[in-house]
Amino acid sequence: MRPSAFFLRRIAPAVLALASLAGPAAAATAYPDKPLRLVVPFPAGGPTDAMARLIGQHLSQQLGQPVVIDNRGGAGGTIATEAVAAAAPDGYTLFFSTTGTMAINPSLYKTLKIDPVKAFDAVGSVASTVNVLVVPPASAAASVKDLIALARQKPGTLTFGSAGNGSSNHLSGELFKSMAAIDIVHVPYKGSAAAFTDLLGGRISMMFDTVSSQAQYIGAGKVRALAVTGPARSEALPRVPTVAESGLPGFDVTIWFGLSAPKGTPPAVIGRLNGELQKVLGQAEVKSQLAALGARPMPGTPQDFAQVVQRDAGKWSAVVKASGASLD
Repeated sequence: MRPSAFFLRRIAPAVLALASLAGPAAAATAYPDKPLRLVVPFPAGGPTDAMARLIGQHLSQQLGQPVVIDNRGGAGGTIATEAVAAAAPDGYTLFFSTTGTMAINPSLYKTLKIDPVKAFDAVGSVASTVNVLVVPPASAAASVKDLIALARQKPGTLTFGSAGNGSSNHLSGELFKSMAAIDIVHVPYKGSAAAFTDLLGGRISMMFDTVSSQAQYIGAGKVRALAVTGPARSEALPRVPTVAESGLPGFDVTIWFGLSAPKGTPPAVIGRLNGELQKVLGQAEVKSQLAALGARPMPGTPQDFAQVVQRDAGKWSAVVKASGASLD
């Protein structure tokens, strides 16, 4: 017996509704069914690239699909940021985001076409690193308090070098300058290596640089470490105090790295990626390899990472504005 036309009219909408519900569920369970692309905002060979390749390799093992690294360097990471924001929000294009690309560049680059806070969905934070404040061995400053006292005695004469305007070591110095209420002069270089050469030669007074870059020189006595910039002491330099415990409570410059996806990526896909990322960050091998890069794992939910991005975007916007730095 054939069903009546009335019956078909009544049941068809229900069947379609069930099918629409099953569709996304089926798609979510099948994800991923092809290679993923992880866009890195800096050239191959640098520390950010090394960390991205480490995470990509282990994430690939967890997901059962290749994670292809796509280096898109240029313009401080803005080229990669805009490219990923415009990609399809399907979970197959991810962004290896950084403090610079997500929280600093929106204030630094006036022509940036997007707001990274609004243009991306947070997948999860990956790891964090800190800077260390170093001075030449001949410096009269043996502590942060000494350095601040010297700067106040001779306003406008002490200098700090950086890898360039808007770099994390530049903004570390600007935050230090602001919180200590001192007048020190920024000297930008084309990269940290050039700044460090002048520090060794005594041509600049101080420099903030990554712990991983400076640890060997500190150990060899070529520079003197006064403090690290994070909220806690660095495992690589356990005897070096934080800036916060050295007289500037609340001082915190933590450089973080994470995974972000184009806005509108399905929550089920975000959840799958974050779950696998947590497994990766919990592996002893990954922790050891991150430590070799001067970083520590930064596990957490997508919501945790979104809060970090939003918080630091506001923080660094104020520092960039106070410094007058601008790149376009």
